[in-house]
Amino acid sequence: MRSAAVDGFELEYDRAGEGPAVVLLHGWPGDRTDYRVLAPILVERGFEVVVPDLRGFGGSSGSSGDPGQYGAPGQARSVVGLIDELGLDRPVLAGYDVGSRVAQAIARTRPELIDGLVVAPPLPGIGKRVFSEHAQREFWYQSFHRLPLIEELIDGKPDAVRSYLNHFWQHWSGPDYVPDIDHLVEVYSVPGAFTASLNWYRGGAGAVAVSAAETAPASYERINVPTVVLWPEFDPLFPRAWSDRLDDFFSDVRLRLVDGVGHYAPLEYPEILAEEIAGLG
Repeated sequence: MRSAAVDGFELEYDRAGEGPAVVLLHGWPGDRTDYRVLAPILVERGFEVVVPDLRGFGGSSGSSGDPGQYGAPGQARSVVGLIDELGLDRPVLAGYDVGSRVAQAIARTRPELIDGLVVAPPLPGIGKRVFSEHAQREFWYQSFHRLPLIEELIDGKPDAVRSYLNHFWQHWSGPDYVPDIDHLVEVYSVPGAFTASLNWYRGGAGAVAVSAAETAPASYERINVPTVVLWPEFDPLFPRAWSDRLDDFFSDVRLRLVDGVGHYAPLEYPEILAEEIAGLG
Protein backbone atom coordinates (compact mmCIF):
# COMPACT_ATOMS: atom_id res chain seq x y z
CA MET A 1 0.00 0.00 0.00
CA ARG A 2 1.08 3.56 -0.62
CA SER A 3 0.37 6.72 1.35
CA ALA A 4 -0.78 10.09 0.10
CA ALA A 5 2.10 12.41 -0.73
CA VAL A 6 3.68 14.66 1.92
CA ASP A 7 6.22 17.14 0.51
CA GLY A 8 6.03 15.09 -2.70
CA PHE A 9 6.98 11.80 -0.98
CA GLU A 10 4.71 8.76 -0.88
CA LEU A 11 5.49 6.03 1.64
CA GLU A 12 5.03 2.39 0.73
CA TYR A 13 3.88 0.46 3.78
CA ASP A 14 2.51 -2.80 5.15
CA ARG A 15 -0.52 -2.93 7.44
CA ALA A 16 -1.85 -5.95 9.29
CA GLY A 17 -3.80 -6.95 12.37
CA GLU A 18 -6.45 -5.39 14.57
CA GLY A 19 -6.22 -3.72 17.94
CA PRO A 20 -4.06 -0.96 19.45
CA ALA A 21 -1.85 0.56 16.77
CA VAL A 22 1.93 0.26 16.50
CA VAL A 23 4.12 1.98 13.90
CA LEU A 24 7.53 0.39 13.31
CA LEU A 25 10.37 2.49 11.85
CA HIS A 26 13.43 0.91 10.25
CA GLY A 27 17.11 1.81 10.05
CA TRP A 28 20.00 2.11 7.62
CA PRO A 29 21.02 -0.05 5.85
CA GLY A 30 17.56 -1.57 5.89
CA ASP A 31 13.92 -1.09 4.93
CA ARG A 32 10.53 -2.11 6.27
CA THR A 33 11.46 -5.81 6.03
CA ASP A 34 13.64 -5.21 9.10
CA TYR A 35 10.37 -5.98 10.92
CA ARG A 36 9.55 -9.25 9.17
CA VAL A 37 9.92 -11.17 12.45
CA LEU A 38 8.51 -8.63 14.90
CA ALA A 39 5.39 -7.58 12.96
CA PRO A 40 3.77 -11.06 12.95
CA ILE A 41 4.49 -11.43 16.68
CA LEU A 42 2.64 -8.18 17.37
CA VAL A 43 -0.28 -9.12 15.10
CA GLU A 44 -0.59 -12.44 16.92
CA ARG A 45 -0.69 -10.55 20.22
CA GLY A 46 -3.60 -8.38 19.10
CA PHE A 47 -2.05 -5.25 17.61
CA GLU A 48 -2.60 -3.35 14.39
CA VAL A 49 0.88 -2.98 12.88
CA VAL A 50 1.94 -0.42 10.27
CA VAL A 51 5.46 -0.61 8.83
CA PRO A 52 6.51 2.03 6.26
CA ASP A 53 9.57 2.44 4.10
CA LEU A 54 10.94 5.85 5.09
CA ARG A 55 11.79 8.56 2.56
CA GLY A 56 14.63 7.42 0.32
CA PHE A 57 14.25 3.73 1.20
CA GLY A 58 12.64 0.65 -0.30
CA GLY A 59 9.46 1.23 -2.25
CA SER A 60 8.77 4.76 -1.08
CA SER A 61 8.63 7.26 -3.93
CA GLY A 62 9.45 10.90 -4.42
CA SER A 63 12.70 12.79 -4.61
CA SER A 64 14.09 16.17 -3.74
CA GLY A 65 17.25 18.03 -4.62
CA ASP A 66 17.38 19.14 -0.99
CA PRO A 67 18.90 16.37 1.20
CA GLY A 68 17.36 18.11 4.19
CA GLN A 69 13.98 16.74 3.09
CA TYR A 70 15.29 13.29 4.09
CA GLY A 71 16.33 14.28 7.63
CA ALA A 72 14.40 13.62 10.83
CA PRO A 73 11.90 16.52 10.49
CA GLY A 74 10.96 15.56 6.92
CA GLN A 75 10.76 11.85 7.76
CA ALA A 76 8.60 12.72 10.77
CA ARG A 77 6.19 14.73 8.59
CA SER A 78 5.69 11.72 6.33
CA VAL A 79 5.06 9.34 9.23
CA VAL A 80 2.67 11.81 10.89
CA GLY A 81 0.86 12.12 7.56
CA LEU A 82 0.54 8.33 7.39
CA ILE A 83 -0.78 8.13 10.97
CA ASP A 84 -3.39 10.79 10.19
CA GLU A 85 -4.32 9.24 6.85
CA LEU A 86 -4.90 5.80 8.38
CA GLY A 87 -6.75 7.24 11.37
CA LEU A 88 -4.47 5.50 13.86
CA ASP A 89 -5.48 6.28 17.44
CA ARG A 90 -2.39 7.24 19.46
CA PRO A 91 -0.05 4.48 18.23
CA VAL A 92 3.09 3.35 19.98
CA LEU A 93 6.14 4.18 17.87
CA ALA A 94 9.07 1.76 17.84
CA GLY A 95 12.34 2.24 16.01
CA TYR A 96 16.07 1.77 15.93
CA ASP A 97 18.86 3.56 14.05
CA VAL A 98 17.23 6.06 11.63
CA GLY A 99 13.81 4.97 12.88
CA SER A 100 14.74 5.83 16.46
CA ARG A 101 15.60 9.41 15.50
CA VAL A 102 12.38 9.77 13.51
CA ALA A 103 10.28 8.40 16.37
CA GLN A 104 11.94 10.86 18.78
CA ALA A 105 11.28 13.74 16.37
CA ILE A 106 7.57 12.89 16.33
CA ALA A 107 7.47 12.58 20.13
CA ARG A 108 9.14 15.96 20.42
CA THR A 109 6.89 17.83 17.99
CA ARG A 110 3.57 15.91 18.13
CA PRO A 111 3.40 14.20 21.53
CA GLU A 112 -0.39 14.30 21.56
CA LEU A 113 -0.43 12.03 18.51
CA ILE A 114 1.24 9.00 20.10
CA ASP A 115 1.00 6.80 23.19
CA GLY A 116 4.71 6.20 23.76
CA LEU A 117 8.09 5.18 22.36
CA VAL A 118 10.12 1.98 22.36
CA VAL A 119 13.49 2.84 20.87
CA ALA A 120 17.06 1.58 20.59
CA PRO A 121 20.12 3.73 19.87
CA PRO A 122 20.86 6.34 18.72
CA LEU A 123 19.66 8.41 21.67
CA PRO A 124 20.52 11.93 22.75
CA GLY A 125 23.16 12.52 25.39
CA ILE A 126 26.22 11.45 23.39
CA GLY A 127 27.46 15.00 22.96
CA LYS A 128 31.11 15.61 22.23
CA ARG A 129 31.93 11.99 23.05
CA VAL A 130 31.14 11.34 19.41
CA PHE A 131 34.60 12.79 18.67
CA SER A 132 36.41 10.24 20.85
CA GLU A 133 38.98 7.98 19.22
CA HIS A 134 36.74 4.93 19.55
CA ALA A 135 33.73 6.71 18.07
CA GLN A 136 35.63 8.07 15.11
CA ARG A 137 36.86 4.58 14.24
CA GLU A 138 33.22 3.52 13.99
CA PHE A 139 31.53 6.59 12.47
CA TRP A 140 33.89 7.05 9.49
CA TYR A 141 31.11 6.02 7.10
CA GLN A 142 28.99 9.09 7.89
CA SER A 143 31.59 11.41 6.37
CA PHE A 144 32.11 9.00 3.46
CA HIS A 145 28.38 9.06 2.73
CA ARG A 146 28.56 12.77 2.02
CA LEU A 147 31.12 12.35 -0.79
CA PRO A 148 30.14 11.92 -4.47
CA LEU A 149 32.87 9.26 -4.66
CA ILE A 150 30.69 6.72 -2.87
CA GLU A 151 28.13 6.89 -5.68
CA GLU A 152 30.81 6.11 -8.28
CA LEU A 153 32.07 3.16 -6.28
CA ILE A 154 28.82 1.54 -5.16
CA ASP A 155 25.56 2.84 -6.64
CA GLY A 156 23.99 0.43 -9.14
CA LYS A 157 26.73 -2.19 -8.65
CA PRO A 158 25.26 -5.27 -6.93
CA ASP A 159 28.58 -6.83 -5.94
CA ALA A 160 29.78 -3.57 -4.39
CA VAL A 161 26.42 -3.06 -2.66
CA ARG A 162 26.61 -6.56 -1.18
CA SER A 163 30.13 -6.08 0.11
CA TYR A 164 29.37 -2.67 1.61
CA LEU A 165 26.09 -3.64 3.28
CA ASN A 166 27.51 -6.93 4.50
CA HIS A 167 30.27 -5.07 6.35
CA PHE A 168 27.72 -3.18 8.45
CA TRP A 169 25.38 -6.11 9.05
CA GLN A 170 28.28 -8.27 10.18
CA HIS A 171 30.12 -5.64 12.21
CA TRP A 172 27.13 -4.06 13.96
CA SER A 173 25.28 -7.26 14.90
CA GLY A 174 25.82 -9.44 17.96
CA PRO A 175 28.10 -12.49 18.00
CA ASP A 176 25.32 -15.05 17.49
CA TYR A 177 23.38 -13.30 14.72
CA VAL A 178 23.70 -14.46 11.10
CA PRO A 179 22.52 -11.69 8.74
CA ASP A 180 20.43 -12.42 5.64
CA ILE A 181 20.82 -9.44 3.31
CA ASP A 182 19.77 -10.91 -0.05
CA HIS A 183 16.60 -8.79 -0.16
CA LEU A 184 18.45 -5.61 0.81
CA VAL A 185 21.12 -6.18 -1.82
CA GLU A 186 18.40 -6.48 -4.46
CA VAL A 187 16.61 -3.33 -3.29
CA TYR A 188 19.72 -1.21 -2.74
CA SER A 189 21.25 -2.29 -6.08
CA VAL A 190 18.58 -0.57 -8.19
CA PRO A 191 20.36 2.40 -9.83
CA GLY A 192 19.86 5.45 -7.63
CA ALA A 193 18.51 3.52 -4.64
CA PHE A 194 21.78 3.35 -2.71
CA THR A 195 22.37 7.06 -3.24
CA ALA A 196 18.83 7.88 -2.11
CA SER A 197 19.46 6.09 1.18
CA LEU A 198 22.49 8.32 1.80
CA ASN A 199 20.40 11.49 1.88
CA TRP A 200 19.73 10.87 5.58
CA TYR A 201 23.43 11.59 6.16
CA ARG A 202 23.76 14.26 3.49
CA GLY A 203 20.95 16.16 5.16
CA GLY A 204 22.92 16.29 8.41
CA ALA A 205 20.86 13.71 10.28
CA GLY A 206 23.66 11.24 11.10
CA ALA A 207 24.74 10.64 14.69
CA VAL A 208 27.97 12.63 14.37
CA ALA A 209 26.28 15.80 13.15
CA VAL A 210 23.36 15.53 15.57
CA SER A 211 25.43 14.64 18.64
CA ALA A 212 28.03 17.34 18.02
CA ALA A 213 25.32 20.01 17.96
CA GLU A 214 23.07 18.78 20.76
CA THR A 215 22.36 20.66 23.96
CA ALA A 216 20.20 19.49 26.83
CA PRO A 217 16.75 21.09 26.67
CA ALA A 218 14.98 22.85 29.49
CA SER A 219 12.99 20.45 31.67
CA TYR A 220 9.70 21.54 30.11
CA GLU A 221 11.05 20.82 26.60
CA ARG A 222 12.09 17.22 27.25
CA ILE A 223 10.29 14.41 25.42
CA ASN A 224 7.39 13.73 27.76
CA VAL A 225 5.68 10.65 26.33
CA PRO A 226 6.37 7.34 28.13
CA THR A 227 9.60 5.99 26.64
CA VAL A 228 11.41 2.67 26.90
CA VAL A 229 15.03 2.65 25.75
CA LEU A 230 16.53 -0.73 24.86
CA TRP A 231 20.33 -0.63 24.88
CA PRO A 232 22.16 -3.67 23.45
CA GLU A 233 25.44 -5.09 24.71
CA PHE A 234 27.34 -5.42 21.44
CA ASP A 235 26.51 -2.32 19.40
CA PRO A 236 29.95 -0.91 18.46
CA LEU A 237 28.44 2.46 17.55
CA PHE A 238 26.77 3.12 20.88
CA PRO A 239 28.54 1.87 24.02
CA ARG A 240 26.41 1.51 27.11
CA ALA A 241 28.30 4.28 28.87
CA TRP A 242 26.48 6.66 26.55
CA SER A 243 23.13 5.85 28.19
CA ASP A 244 23.99 7.98 31.22
CA ARG A 245 22.17 11.20 30.19
CA LEU A 246 18.73 9.99 29.13
CA ASP A 247 17.06 11.87 31.98
CA ASP A 248 18.38 15.13 30.52
CA PHE A 249 16.29 14.60 27.38
CA PHE A 250 13.27 12.51 28.48
CA SER A 251 10.91 13.22 31.36
CA ASP A 252 9.42 9.70 31.54
CA VAL A 253 12.04 7.14 30.49
CA ARG A 254 13.04 3.63 31.50
CA LEU A 255 16.31 2.04 30.36
CA ARG A 256 16.50 -1.71 29.75
CA LEU A 257 19.86 -3.30 28.96
CA VAL A 258 19.72 -6.20 26.49
CA ASP A 259 22.60 -8.65 26.72
CA GLY A 260 24.16 -10.75 23.97
CA VAL A 261 22.85 -8.71 21.03
CA GLY A 262 23.93 -5.93 18.69
CA HIS A 263 22.52 -3.02 16.73
CA TYR A 264 19.69 -4.65 14.77
CA ALA A 265 16.95 -4.57 17.38
CA PRO A 266 13.93 -6.01 15.52
CA LEU A 267 15.87 -8.97 14.14
CA GLU A 268 18.18 -9.70 17.08
CA TYR A 269 15.71 -9.38 19.96
CA PRO A 270 12.17 -9.14 18.56
CA GLU A 271 10.54 -10.83 21.57
CA ILE A 272 11.91 -8.19 23.93
CA LEU A 273 10.73 -5.41 21.63
CA ALA A 274 7.29 -7.03 21.47
CA GLU A 275 7.17 -7.29 25.27
CA GLU A 276 7.98 -3.63 25.75
CA ILE A 277 5.59 -2.46 23.02
CA ALA A 278 2.80 -4.50 24.63
CA GLY A 279 3.64 -2.90 27.97
CA LEU A 280 2.99 0.56 26.52
CA GLY A 281 0.15 -0.35 24.17
